[in-house]
Amino acid sequence: MQQPDIKPLTDIMRALRDPETGCPWDIAQNFASIAPYTIEEAYEVADAIERGDMDELRDELGDLLLQVIFHSQMADDAGLFDLNDVILSICDKMRRRHPHVFPTDSLQTQDATNAAQVAGNWEDIKASERAGKSRAAQRDGSEMDGVAIALPALLRAQKLQKRAARSGFDWPDAEGAKAKIFEEIAEVEAAGTAAEIEEEIGDLLFAAVNYARHSGVDAEAALRKGSAKFENRFRHMERSAKAGAGFARLTIDEKEELWRAAKLERKTAKD
Repeated sequence: MQQPDIKPLTDIMRALRDPETGCPWDIAQNFASIAPYTIEEAYEVADAIERGDMDELRDELGDLLLQVIFHSQMADDAGLFDLNDVILSICDKMRRRHPHVFPTDSLQTQDATNAAQVAGNWEDIKASERAGKSRAAQRDGSEMDGVAIALPALLRAQKLQKRAARSGFDWPDAEGAKAKIFEEIAEVEAAGTAAEIEEEIGDLLFAAVNYARHSGVDAEAALRKGSAKFENRFRHMERSAKAGAGFARLTIDEKEELWRAAKLERKTAKD
């Protein structure tokens, strides 16, 4: 396999950011303005994987790589760090978190005969790293440290729950998590003001994520698939209605009939 050459891409970004001859838009950007694009590109990578489109995945990975180059160039312009520092940092982290593959005097070999053990070791090493960072920053060393606020809400809830579970604060099984959902539904129904309803629905969603986690389900992936299923069925309803009066003008009973037909067709296609 040919060794990849990242220099042409770094040269392009350096030229785009050149204060005198570069692109005005690229020059005007900063970390905060580019961050939404970085998040968007990561989701487009996930979408290509979900659709099994490998040509699209190749292109989207390029777009995501560009985001890394862009942030690194802005940091270099500000005298903070450069792309080489980024690469060295992740190489060091990967070796540190895989002592079963890269043993050294300071990184002792750990038992890692299966993926579950590796994941457990990884979390232990991350926890140790967080503790070190907390001491350096004079923080309280909470398990919650380092869970990014900008994460999608379901994913962040999942990560917070996993962190709490590492400290023993967790339901012993899925039944407790399921019961909590019904408790939260009752609290939503008892809420009076709009602010109370919002708060209780937030608790309900958090409880649903917890139940998903205890059931071995990734809540973010599950909701993404649920949304895709709804979209496909809705599109089927619209297509079915075009031969008649049009979807928007149908009665709710007629729309419900189309919904049942869409569900049946999807089920038949699966069988």
